[in-house]
Amino acid sequence: MSSLNKQSLREEFTALKERFGQLSADGKVGAESRALIEALLMLMQVLIAVFMEKNTRKTSTNSSKPSSRSEKDESAVSHAGTHTRGKAYDPSRSANTRTVETVVLSKVSACEECGEDLRQVRPRGHERRTQIDIVFEKVLSHVDAEVKSCPHCGGETRAPFPESFSGPVQYGSGIKAYVLNLLLAQMIALKRVQQSIHTLIGQLISEATILKYVLQLHLALERWERVSIERILTEPAMHVDETSIRVDKRNHWIHVCSAGDITLKFVHEKRGLEAMTAIGIIPKYGGVIVHDCWASYLSYAHCGHGLCGAHLLRELTFIVESNGYAWAKNMKRLLQQTCARVSRRKRKRLTPHEYEALQQHYRNILTRGERELPPIPAKHNGKRGRVAKSDAHNLWERLKDHETAVLLFAKDSNVPFTNNRAERDLRMSKVKQKVSGCFRKAEFAQAYCRISSYLQTMANQGVNPLVAIQLALSGQLYAETG
Repeated sequence: MSSLNKQSLREEFTALKERFGQLSADGKVGAESRALIEALLMLMQVLIAVFMEKNTRKTSTNSSKPSSRSEKDESAVSHAGTHTRGKAYDPSRSANTRTVETVVLSKVSACEECGEDLRQVRPRGHERRTQIDIVFEKVLSHVDAEVKSCPHCGGETRAPFPESFSGPVQYGSGIKAYVLNLLLAQMIALKRVQQSIHTLIGQLISEATILKYVLQLHLALERWERVSIERILTEPAMHVDETSIRVDKRNHWIHVCSAGDITLKFVHEKRGLEAMTAIGIIPKYGGVIVHDCWASYLSYAHCGHGLCGAHLLRELTFIVESNGYAWAKNMKRLLQQTCARVSRRKRKRLTPHEYEALQQHYRNILTRGERELPPIPAKHNGKRGRVAKSDAHNLWERLKDHETAVLLFAKDSNVPFTNNRAERDLRMSKVKQKVSGCFRKAEFAQAYCRISSYLQTMANQGVNPLVAIQLALSGQLYAETG
């Protein structure tokens, strides 16, 4: 071969295989030689498939590799207007915010054309221009408690202080909410939060005080978390996913459960069944869980399963790029067309007759793919372990074994095509880790998960994070929601 590349390697192997088939048909190859050469050809076909996959670079478009670890694509062009704005915040403001509005009237005294006096002429309208600005204001509230000496017994009596004045100096709810918003909602590093507050109020709040605010909010949201768990268990479909996080220099995992406007995150040392059992949501859930085919999720047979179509499309893209299999191209096209078809439907699902046709087409593609894929070498007697398979074989088997879960989005309107909801809810956790490095203690990782769950849920309802934090700290959250 003059040059070694994917196309030339495939063409050369196909030509050799056809030539051997012709020689065998003409009776020019003995029985023993034929069996030996067929075994060698089967082995070569498997090696070629593996070679193609190993020499195909994985990126965020053809695998689960995050875009941050992919090489920069200089050809990518961002188009304005392609991204949605997201949910709008509720216009209600926090309790310690006020708007000072002034209106100044600019009068007309004379005509610009002829100079006629217009001071007595009534205006026919007004044209308004507005300037918006922020004035940073530090509010100091002092309470002077009287101290009196009794003339009868000589005893000294001090007047009581309000409950919110527990010490010589304390910070108000507005500062607490602002600090927590910067630290947990805006993902700003602890040191920079201190500097920002110091700039505004001229006093440096210690790290211990800021971390105490975090734990206060964590405890205030304990009841909210219990109620949210009860609510999410009643949802017909739930998104689940997990991602790694560093806690005290060790690897932990953040598990997310999302449904409707609820987002719940939990941190655990383990990734699989042990963590899911300890969290206790999936074992009690009776609806459909949407995930990326992680084996631990599939072990729960009491609930339905929906596989993420985005993951499948990326893996199919890799198979097409590495080996050019026709079955992978056809399967990718079928899933994309079905997704677009379902999204245009008002009921977000296919009719029973259309679903049966989809199943038949799906199975036909897999049948043709079985003939296209190289055969798996037989396992020798006494050989330990599983037989090594290519990525194409593993994906084909997954599509065959989990047909119902792959196509559930076309049958159940509550099940979406992708698991992007859970991945979006976890994305800011990776930002937090990039900013802060890791959590020093497990209790702060747990606090972050609960607080970020609450802020994400309130954001889904259109509530400003400053308002949400003040509602939780003051206890008004339970008064308003019951």
